[in-house]
Amino acid sequence: MFDLKRLVRPNILALKPYSSARDEFKGSEGVFLDANENPFGELNRYPDSYQTKLKEKLSDIKGVDSKNMFVGNGSDEIIDLLYRIFCNPGIDKALTFTPTFGMYQVAADINDTQLIKLPLNEEFHIDRTSLKPYLNDETLKLIFICSPNNPTGNCFNKADIEYILQNFKGIVIIDEAYADFSNNKSWVKSFQEFPNLIVAQTFSKAWGLAAARIGIAYAGYDIIQLLNNVKMPYNISALNEEAAIQALRNQENFENNKDIILEEKKKLISELEQLNVIKKIYPSDANFLLVEVEDANETYRNLVEQKVITRNRNSLVENSIRITVGKPEENEKLIKALLSISKS
Repeated sequence: MFDLKRLVRPNILALKPYSSARDEFKGSEGVFLDANENPFGELNRYPDSYQTKLKEKLSDIKGVDSKNMFVGNGSDEIIDLLYRIFCNPGIDKALTFTPTFGMYQVAADINDTQLIKLPLNEEFHIDRTSLKPYLNDETLKLIFICSPNNPTGNCFNKADIEYILQNFKGIVIIDEAYADFSNNKSWVKSFQEFPNLIVAQTFSKAWGLAAARIGIAYAGYDIIQLLNNVKMPYNISALNEEAAIQALRNQENFENNKDIILEEKKKLISELEQLNVIKKIYPSDANFLLVEVEDANETYRNLVEQKVITRNRNSLVENSIRITVGKPEENEKLIKALLSISKS
């Protein structure tokens, strides 16, 4: 049976959360003399600590109750908070599958937590055999699964993820930053079946709001309350919350832009397949392609000289670069730049 209290750090369970002025009075009308705010200015009032309007809008779209949502200052804040809630520094561990998103390691280092990194197999999928010995480790508190995975681009097999959820007594985080670009079903409602599951999503990718820094965690109520207890009082600005709300109101624009990106991705794959400089294109469920070239360092440098900026992933996957799908004219410039490399 899943025991959340067993997993949480004792000091977090005993924590008395900070109570802001807006926690004590929740109304929107009156003469506000409670928070030591400047009475003048357009942005003089503190934002809603719990982003109520944004959660209500998300609830309509996702079909998830707002009480099962946490809004973070990007997914990075969510990742950091989970280490702080569940991992005793210098004692507990987390686990992930590599190559993957580098913030899992950075947040582990900041929180003095060992991150076990299990290599994916040759098809960039989870190897259950290498994972099995860790599932009963009492000091292993978190497993991070990035699906679609960054930088490989693929979604992991559903059966492998279900195996982890069913056999691991700790917290499983599925990072769905790129899920909007995938045809695979999201795990966003699956916390109702698996109480140890947290699903993280973001407005930075398909919603086009990377500058606003809005990440969302979906989980059971008790986990959401822990996140609310540990976060800073006003972690999301009113400007950024409003930007996310406006994006959600314009669903048609979201769908149109996503369709353009996915269509451009198909065209890009077709054109890359014709180039001698491209040795392999890895399968992708995201808005980017991981490609193998003969010399990633040289190819990256050559593209930069032509003012085309890709991501050199040679340190993660040998001789690979990661290419984000851009606008049609940006993708054309990429192809021309790669053609010039092929001819040189």
